[in-house]
This record gives sequence, structure tokens and C-alpha cells, in this order.
Amino acid sequence: MDIRAALTELCEAFNAHDLDRIMACFADDCVLEMPRGSSPWGSRFEGKRNVRQALATRLEGLPDVHYGNPAHFVDAVADTGISKWTLTGTTREGARKELQGCDFYTFREGKVIRKDSYWKIVD
Repeated sequence: MDIRAALTELCEAFNAHDLDRIMACFADDCVLEMPRGSSPWGSRFEGKRNVRQALATRLEGLPDVHYGNPAHFVDAVADTGISKWTLTGTTREGARKELQGCDFYTFREGKVIRKDSYWKIVD
């Protein structure tokens, strides 16, 4: 599989705010780990339905979210890729956000089985 192309497609789908397009890249048994949460891994969502709901909440919370300056790194032997980006967006309350972060993706048979997200905390 072309992991770099998959990472590019994911970034473009997130920037298009197209949840169906995003979820088409994910396996049924996928896992999403978000940075914020009460556990050392943040918040974990398991299964395509739960991942979709978590990503929908993210898109609703930052309706104009954009992942700019993307850079993609690939380890094809491990079926892993990393996307680094600068997130910009405005919350529903009108607060402007700009921060850097990255997503670690693991693939199986061309589909995402794990998305582990990290971002900088801006005070």
C-alpha cells in the first residue's frame, strides 16, 4: 500500500470536513487516541462507530479546522505513518486556535487501525 498517499488523503479529507471520506480510510476495528483525557493515553475510542462519533465531535468543536503545512513520514515495514501539521481553527465560542501536532497512524490491509494524536498545549 502507498502509506504516503493514504496520509495525504486523510489530511485532505479532514480539511474538507468530510466525515464519510475520513471514515472510509478506517478499519471496522479501529482505535483513536486523543491527547486530552483522564488516562495517560488521553481519551480512547474503539470501533468505527465510536471513532466516527469522536471525530464528529472534534469537527463540531472547531467547525473551520484546518491542518496546514502537512508533512508525512512513512515506515512501510511497520505499516506506520506520521502526519505533522499546524492546526488552525475557531471554537464555537469564538476562541481562535493555532497549534502544532502530529498523528501516528498504523495501517492494516490499506485501512487505519490506529490513530494516535498529539498536539502542543498553548497557554
